Amino acid sequence: MTEQESSRGQLWHGRFSSGPAEELMAFTVSLPFDKVLWHDDITGSRAHVNGLERAKLLSSEEAESVRVALSQVHDEFSSGQFNFAPSDEDIHTAIERRVTELAGNAGAKLHTARSRNDQVATALRLWTRRELTLVAGRVLDLVDVLVASADAAGWGKGSVYMPGYTHLQRAQPVQLSHHLAAHAWSLLRDADRIFSAIDRGNISPLGAGALAGSSLPIDPSLTAKEMGFRSAFANSLDAVSDRDFVAEALFNIALLGVHLSRLGEEWVLWTTEEFGFAKLDDTYSTGSSMLPQKKNADIAELARGKSGRFIGNLTGLLTTLKGLPLAYNRDLQEDKEPLFDSVNQVKLALSALSGMISTATFNKERMQLAADDQLMAATDLAEWMVRKGIPFRQAHAHVGELVQKSIQSGTSLHDLALASDLFGKFAAELIAPGVGVSMRTSPGGAGPVPGEMQRQQLELAIEVARGEWEDLLAI
Repeated sequence: MTEQESSRGQLWHGRFSSGPAEELMAFTVSLPFDKVLWHDDITGSRAHVNGLERAKLLSSEEAESVRVALSQVHDEFSSGQFNFAPSDEDIHTAIERRVTELAGNAGAKLHTARSRNDQVATALRLWTRRELTLVAGRVLDLVDVLVASADAAGWGKGSVYMPGYTHLQRAQPVQLSHHLAAHAWSLLRDADRIFSAIDRGNISPLGAGALAGSSLPIDPSLTAKEMGFRSAFANSLDAVSDRDFVAEALFNIALLGVHLSRLGEEWVLWTTEEFGFAKLDDTYSTGSSMLPQKKNADIAELARGKSGRFIGNLTGLLTTLKGLPLAYNRDLQEDKEPLFDSVNQVKLALSALSGMISTATFNKERMQLAADDQLMAATDLAEWMVRKGIPFRQAHAHVGELVQKSIQSGTSLHDLALASDLFGKFAAELIAPGVGVSMRTSPGGAGPVPGEMQRQQLELAIEVARGEWEDLLAI
């Protein structure tokens, strides 16, 4: 086979007197990673064929021939029987080559009124819409796991409580359900951002051509509707060069990754002997090749570690985009690998964390013992004084002096308060085990009274999010 003959798979070979150099192909080929777009390229091609038929650019017989060929190509990919050729530069070239082999001259008309620029952008938007919907589904699954654990710990009186932390120092007792719900709320915001990003990106670029549209009588709005897009593009230059939807996807995944990292960090701490708040199931933990006693929270650690990868993928794409002139530039090929990587990795992380948390057990006694540290009642003592009419700053100082005396003397805060003329019996009762968490009564707070309301609010928010997700599945 001559170099010219080997180049015939390229969509642009007619302009050149010789085939591409091996170095060019090795550097520019995208097939190793963009072949995951095969389903989406076929979806876009089917809509395009129908549009060409409506525009009478394909006869009914030609259009049906191409549709049959596309169906066969779809079956070949689904069964793993598709054979790539050495000349296949990307998935789009490969599919068109195969369709032309099957449908002959009708297949050669598939690219009428279409450029790889709008073709690639269409396939990538379809892929991103579908995959982000799957990511959102796994986010909601993790929310369900957190809420189930919170339900088991209880929301009302007598529920499991634990120390709440600021600066990783014990601060005030909180219900375990309240703590788990905090992560659920952040994940619900992640899901909401994903839904918004899907909606903004749900614009079809098909019909924009290379950059300026076409002189042929196509109707982008009809193909957009057929593919489930909200609308067709308004500006052809923007349509082929816009990668905001990729940047948004990567940002949303990066922020989601940050939230998963924070969750992972806590589970790393909670499962240490030093904390002992939780125990991982053997199926979701690992051991050591040298230390027989070890049981490691690798899933939680990798949830932390992957966040740097997600942030790096976002930063890399933004750096690529920042200097590009309109319209399409080959630099945009660099949008796919970070997107595919972040989506794949975050789906794995979400599923792994869901499994880890759903199978873990909590050490109620260890948590509550830590939360009953008498010094954690300091704020309650100060607020008790406020209810007596003492300005908070003065109350803060009085309690601070009492805390300092307790630490220096080794006398319990309870005994010092009981013996103090300023505090006395009623204040000392605030220091008893289990009392502190019940004092958190303000709306949205960490005690049993607001806990019941928060459970209802969370249930409603999840119901709304599930409804939005199901609507996306229906597209």
